Formats: sequence, C-alpha cells, structure tokens
Amino acid sequence: MRYICQVCGYVYDEAKENVSFEQLPDDWKCPLCKASKDAFAPEAAQNQAQPVSVNLESADMKKLTPGQLSAVCSNLARGCEKQYMAKEADLFKELADYFETITPKVSDKTVDDVARILQEDIDNYPNVRAVSDQNNDRGAARICVWGEKVTRMLASLVNRYLNEGEAMLADTEIWVCTVCGFVYIGDAPPELCPVCKVPPFKFEKIEGRA
Repeated sequence: MRYICQVCGYVYDEAKENVSFEQLPDDWKCPLCKASKDAFAPEAAQNQAQPVSVNLESADMKKLTPGQLSAVCSNLARGCEKQYMAKEADLFKELADYFETITPKVSDKTVDDVARILQEDIDNYPNVRAVSDQNNDRGAARICVWGEKVTRMLASLVNRYLNEGEAMLADTEIWVCTVCGFVYIGDAPPELCPVCKVPPFKFEKIEGRA
C-alpha cells in the first residue's frame, strides 16, 4: 500500500520502507514538508474522484466580509507582482490595507475554532473545484489545487500545535514561501518548496514572534 501526503505529494511506499504506515508513530511527519501523519491518504482513496453536482443557477451568493476582501486583494496584489504589474499591485495592496483597517478584531476564537474552520474549507474544495471544472476555468482549477494543499498544510500545523503546544515552536524558525504560502518550521528553509518547488531564497523568515 502507498500513502500520499495531501500537502506536498510525498509517497510513503510500505513495500519499500518495510514498515506499514499504521505502525509509524503518531508523531511521525512527512520527510519533505513536515506535515503530520493524518495529512496522508491511501493512494486508492486519493485517486477516487467523488462526483459532485453543483447547480450554478441556485448557488448561494454572499457578501464578503472586510477581512475576506482584504485577503482577496492581498492575493491579487501578489499575483500582480508575479506578472510584473507594479502599479496594479500597489492599488490592490492599498485596498487590502484599507479593508484590514475596518476588519473587526476577533478576540473569542480559539485554536480549536481555527482547526474546525480549516477543515470546513478542506471539505468544501470539491464543490469549488466542480464549479471551475464546469466552467472550464483552468486558472481557477489551478488555484484550487494550490489552495487545497496550503489549507491542508495549515490544518496540519494547527493540529500539531494542538498536540505539542508551544514546544512545537521552541528553538526553531518559521519560514513562509512567498510564491504559494507554504509554511515550514525548521532552522533553515527547505531546499525546494514542497508545494510549488521554488528554491529556498523564495522563503521569508517570520520575525518578531512573541
């Protein structure tokens, strides 16, 4: 049996490793991206496409919150930067900063709440992907692939924190891929981003952690 990391695609092959996946300790992590054991799925299960029916005519539409608009504009700004559209990037950054200033502060959310919200996002990706497929939108489909990988990575980190607490961040650094948003915990960034395969100089170290 082969098990696939849902974050970076690393394959754990029981036949080659001579150790069944179930026998691995609960704190075992992906060798490439450090995702927790629960981020892996059997290869057969991963490859099974689940049919999803989405009626675009009756799809519920909702207004985005200021925080969501800030995140959207921030992502658009980063996309413009990648396309060397400096003027447009600056405008989207300005919008992102504005929406951030009017976003209400959240004081009653817990780490458990964050874990739950991330899992809800993961569960919703099949529907989002179905919409992009129905509209033959390859760009949106690609966003779904990267978005789901990064969301799974964030969920894995949050679950690790729930299990390990502050010890998870002791005597180490946090690195963020500036291309896809992958978060890596370690003394140095990985040689290649496990998600988008860019070199280590594309990673930024998070400074000023309390």
